[in-house]
Amino acid sequence: MAYAYRSHPWRSCPEAEGRALRHPVLIAGGGPVGLTTALELAAYGIPSVVFEDGDRVSEGSRGLCWAKRSLEILDRHGVAKRLIDKGYTWNTGRLFHGEQEIYHFVLQEQGSHKFPAFVNVQQYYAEEFLVEAVERQPLIDLRWRSKVVDVRPGPDGVVLEVETPHGRYSAEGDWLVAADGTRSAARRALGLDFQGDTYEDCFLIADVKVHASLPKADRRFWFHPSFHAGDTALCHKQADDQWRVDFQLGPEVDREAEKAPEKVIARVRKMLGDHPVSVEWASIYTFQGRRLERFRHGRVLFAGDSAHQVSPFGARGGNSGIQDAENLAWKLAFVIQGKALEDLLDSYDVERGQAAAENIRLTGRSTRFLTPKSPAERIFRDAVLHLAEKHLFARGLVNSGRLSVPTVHEGSPLNTETDFEGGVLPGEPCPNLLMEHGYLLDRLPRDFVGLAFGPAPDLPFPVIAMPMQAASAFAAAPGTFYLLRPDQHVVARWQDPDLKEILAAHARALGG
Repeated sequence: MAYAYRSHPWRSCPEAEGRALRHPVLIAGGGPVGLTTALELAAYGIPSVVFEDGDRVSEGSRGLCWAKRSLEILDRHGVAKRLIDKGYTWNTGRLFHGEQEIYHFVLQEQGSHKFPAFVNVQQYYAEEFLVEAVERQPLIDLRWRSKVVDVRPGPDGVVLEVETPHGRYSAEGDWLVAADGTRSAARRALGLDFQGDTYEDCFLIADVKVHASLPKADRRFWFHPSFHAGDTALCHKQADDQWRVDFQLGPEVDREAEKAPEKVIARVRKMLGDHPVSVEWASIYTFQGRRLERFRHGRVLFAGDSAHQVSPFGARGGNSGIQDAENLAWKLAFVIQGKALEDLLDSYDVERGQAAAENIRLTGRSTRFLTPKSPAERIFRDAVLHLAEKHLFARGLVNSGRLSVPTVHEGSPLNTETDFEGGVLPGEPCPNLLMEHGYLLDRLPRDFVGLAFGPAPDLPFPVIAMPMQAASAFAAAPGTFYLLRPDQHVVARWQDPDLKEILAAHARALGG
């Protein structure tokens, strides 16, 4: 591959030398979710130990499309700008039926946004930038070549069995964040299994380099293209002038044969032209729509692919995992610091379970549109595609993947509902408005914070005085007050609150 992998050696640690320590947080898995969780915890002053089985970042583009909300989260750790500088920013998508373009869409209008709707960067770059951020953080102990092989939870802590090139050792912690992916050792040790569906159709996914000057292209998706005998195909531009391509292959294929470079190259030439092509990476996958019933099991908390799996169309897997990390970290930090009771962690299960259910529902609908399971579904799909070429109403029914947006934690037990029309709903992330002295999210502390459109009472958390120029985004009038929690989601809002109302909402948002 063109990417230069850096190997990270195993280093000895106190437990491997026979010294027993107890850590506040253990994290199984050194991928984007585990690393983001560690960085988020460190921002609240909480140390952690991260155990990674391999000695380098992951192979292949894998998680490719990083959404605006993920960039906002990663920006706090100096990672977002590096992703944007390295990657390919895109804002439009084009859909084709055969050779006919049905329509194209624009994700967000140009203007005062700090971040694009999406940036395409191979996952190994995202992990590299996160690893470098972790290496600058003294509160994080990242242990390479340290495979978690067993988990023994107790009423007040967790013990891990860790396998290394120099033998095994036990590591003790108060809490475990299991971010160890689809083959999670933690999930296996606790006897847990996914609920949901696995679909039969196989898809070829590959990173390729086309040695020619090709026109600029954003997300391009084809139904029934002439260059591919299957039903669908997709291509994305990404970093290093590479292309990410997907081809639907059907349920019964020879996986090893389909990954052969000569076969991938033949498909790509039909798609992008008869140019010299080199294959960087290729894999075969099937759609998944599965999750754990619960994400919290006592002192063990599951995040990312260890908790839920969705199909890649819509970029909802990795982006959802980054949001898991953000949601979990502040709650775990507040519990460890004695600012909240353990019950606050139950809201992690509620909120991110809600997000997983939403992602599985939406990607399941995409899957059934892409790979109809009955003659009736196929007739409906093909009728929609024909109608969409000429009729606006049908275009909303074309489903090539509903693109990732943050889940609104509507109905969360942490929210306080009030009589308030319009604006930003409880459960929504705060919009990153451009203000006189920079972007709003850059000013928010890692704490509860109030946004006051007018005078505010004396409160036990910071309050930001908001200019009336920002009022329209919040449907605010003089006296309006918003309460945000540490992960920048709104938990309550009022037109003219009194001190008792704000304090009661604050207590509720702490799990009280």
